[in-house]
Amino acid sequence: MISILAAMAAGLAGCGGEAAPEVAAPTAVQAVRVSAARPSAEVQASGRIARRREMELSFRVAGVMTGLSVDAGDRIAAGQVLANLDPTGLAAAEQRASAELERARRDYARDQALFEKGFVSRQRLDDRASAVKAAEAGHSAAAFDRRWTRLVSPVSGVVLQRVRQSGEVVQPGQTVLRVADEASPLVVRAPAPDRDAAHIRLGAPVRVRIDDATELPGRVSRIGESADVRTGAVEIEVELPTAPQLRSGQIATVWIPVQTQAAARPQAMARLPAEAILEAQGRQAAVLVVDPAGSTARRRAVTFGGFDGDDALVSGLPDGTQVITVGAGFVSDGEKVRVMDPARLTPQRTAAR
Repeated sequence: MISILAAMAAGLAGCGGEAAPEVAAPTAVQAVRVSAARPSAEVQASGRIARRREMELSFRVAGVMTGLSVDAGDRIAAGQVLANLDPTGLAAAEQRASAELERARRDYARDQALFEKGFVSRQRLDDRASAVKAAEAGHSAAAFDRRWTRLVSPVSGVVLQRVRQSGEVVQPGQTVLRVADEASPLVVRAPAPDRDAAHIRLGAPVRVRIDDATELPGRVSRIGESADVRTGAVEIEVELPTAPQLRSGQIATVWIPVQTQAAARPQAMARLPAEAILEAQGRQAAVLVVDPAGSTARRRAVTFGGFDGDDALVSGLPDGTQVITVGAGFVSDGEKVRVMDPARLTPQRTAAR
């Protein structure tokens, strides 16, 4: 009897009763995890190893190079003659200038004697004096050019590259040799983003890697005063220790420490995608976080540190908190959510710069 009544009740419910309400599916969202903000970070860059003082040597005048006594890798001393030009043409020019100077002086002496007797005007004598000065200047210039038939090393160091060969005709300013001053230290000049360069300090320790196995310490010795107009990068110079395996021209990778803004703040600021911010007013903002069970959105108040590009700087969230990013504007406090690909959640970079 009881079973019959139960069956009748079930039939009545199926015919005239209301259907059970459907439960709404959780809203799909994406989220990032907040990791502990660090007071510093590193910028990785690559650059070429070079001596701080490297120079290109050239002749001041044109001519045929008759002697080139050094090659790449040779040691050189300050004052050493490295190359010569055929002096024939320049010697002839100096002799011509000397002859013109002698003639100008004779003309002046003759007219001066005539001026004293009243046969020559003051203007003519002044013209002769000007001619003497011009001839003296021409003779000095010719003598100076002749001295440039020798290419003398200005430093003690090593020849990095031999660009020209003996017997070639070289033009003024055309590079003949590249040399390095061994009294100057080895450095790496590498580009750093302008945003990071503002937080790099002089003397900061730097990790330098020459190849897969060689790693050396370095320090920041110079920071560029201007950014590249094309890339916006600022050149950072890293001084290296003296090491026999280092050569000018080698490529090195450097890791330069960056002092972030988070270190100067009483509370470290985490970096989140800008879309995670629901609203911001002054130093106050709000975000939606996923509860520990991973199923419900909860509104949380945070301290807002402003926007930095596509990121927002906030504080007040425990380490490991899941903050809703994509979909945050369509979810309410207490609403059920489903985090897409939770296994792929990676710690969000949080060091504020």
